Amino acid sequence: MRNLQTRLYALSADRLKWIRRGIEKESLRATPAGVLAATPHPQGLGSALTHPHITTDYSESQLELITGVHASVEQCLEELTQVHQFVYRALGDELMWASSMPCLLPPDETIPIGRYGASNVGRAKSVYRMGLAYRYGRRMQTISGIHYNWSLPGVSDAQYFGLIRNFRRHAFLLLYLFGASPAACSGFVAGRRHELQTLSPDTVYMPYGTSLRMGRLGYQSDAQSSLAVSYNSLDGYAASLHEALTKPYPAYEAIGIVNPGGEYNQLATSLLQIENEFYGTIRPKRVIRPGERPLHALRERGVEYVEVRLMDLDPFVPVGIKAQTMRFLDIFLLHCLLSDSPDDTPQEIVALGRNQHRTAAYGREPGLALERDGAHVTLSEWGADIVQACGPIAAALDAVHGTTDYADALRSASALLQDPAMLPSTRVLSAMARDHQNGFSAFSLSQSRQSRATLLKLPYGGSMHARMEAVARQSVQDQAAVEAADTLAFEQYRQQYVSADRLGLGRAAVAPALAAA
Repeated sequence: MRNLQTRLYALSADRLKWIRRGIEKESLRATPAGVLAATPHPQGLGSALTHPHITTDYSESQLELITGVHASVEQCLEELTQVHQFVYRALGDELMWASSMPCLLPPDETIPIGRYGASNVGRAKSVYRMGLAYRYGRRMQTISGIHYNWSLPGVSDAQYFGLIRNFRRHAFLLLYLFGASPAACSGFVAGRRHELQTLSPDTVYMPYGTSLRMGRLGYQSDAQSSLAVSYNSLDGYAASLHEALTKPYPAYEAIGIVNPGGEYNQLATSLLQIENEFYGTIRPKRVIRPGERPLHALRERGVEYVEVRLMDLDPFVPVGIKAQTMRFLDIFLLHCLLSDSPDDTPQEIVALGRNQHRTAAYGREPGLALERDGAHVTLSEWGADIVQACGPIAAALDAVHGTTDYADALRSASALLQDPAMLPSTRVLSAMARDHQNGFSAFSLSQSRQSRATLLKLPYGGSMHARMEAVARQSVQDQAAVEAADTLAFEQYRQQYVSADRLGLGRAAVAPALAAA
């Protein structure tokens, strides 16, 4: 605690003011009846390949809305809201699904994979998604969430990796406080082994669950569990990923690159096709240059920001996240950065995985014990320790911004630890319990309709709409330019892109980027 306060007081007010954050928010497009929309990405939204703020994630029916980088929470949320307003005016009667767990899905093989045009980079993005389908199934890829991108000036690679180690140690607290996916459609688990209970004919749930999305039913992979990724240094992290990106994996070799009909199954037969396939609660990131691999960018120029990946959509908030949550994330990430952060060990990494699964499935269970430093401690006790240590950080941020908003966010977290009745996961289940007919689908459909109505009622200027229409039109032109510039056959492009030479420490020759895959 003393070291944390010493480091905090060493931070100038100017540096604290220069915290930057941005949001990437995924949402499925659903029909008015709550079924996955089978329609293509709406033309009015421009090109999913080249639009800077509106794209798709895994599925053609899975929107991803992206803000720029912002100096204030309010500015970030304002832009996210404006993008939502524009999108809803292009969706007709379709909805953006308000929950992280998916709406009613068609058979797995008919869930549409994202399409990005005829360019090599566009085809590669679709082939990558086909590989995910073969490896993990399409249903898992329709789970949605929010990524919170965060940076502070003057932070070294070693300090960012210290932040990441502490984040992984304390991530259980975010799952507890903000997990909002304790239930799912029963069809989502059809044919799969699971431990969920039946809440209603169409709904399965965990009575004390917080985030099925981050549990064993979510973004998990038996193959990736064999990865022993160390976060003790950039070099160690990069070496771990380098091997996973280059060493053939027998199960994926059996799938092959191309099927007998000449269609591509996947980009590569390695454990990871590309860097983005690595699932984690947090990632070190760097903006890439045209044609550059993300791992190459990290090795060449270091960590630029971290991407927090474990946040569920808040179904009670029209844009999926609220200002108070973002402020708590700012506090929490500073706590992770400023606290002592010993190196991780293989034993600790395994224990942290167990903590994540326990919190996701049983986080609200009274007296739930987690593993800390080889001993057991209750989630509530450990969480309270973290929140208490964050007090000086909240005070410093409030002093810089002239508010009490950060202290309020911390008080809210403390109250939730003492009384879980107001946790998002509890509120979701309570809403369903009030009406036995109101299972997961009915609840999420109702929240989606409310969010749509709220967003469409907000003030929305014509100049804003015209500006966003212009960006959409420009993105279509940009996609056409990318397609016209291609000179390589796709197979040659693919081989160049996945080449180990382009991951190395040296500056390799580059091809058109598989940007934001």
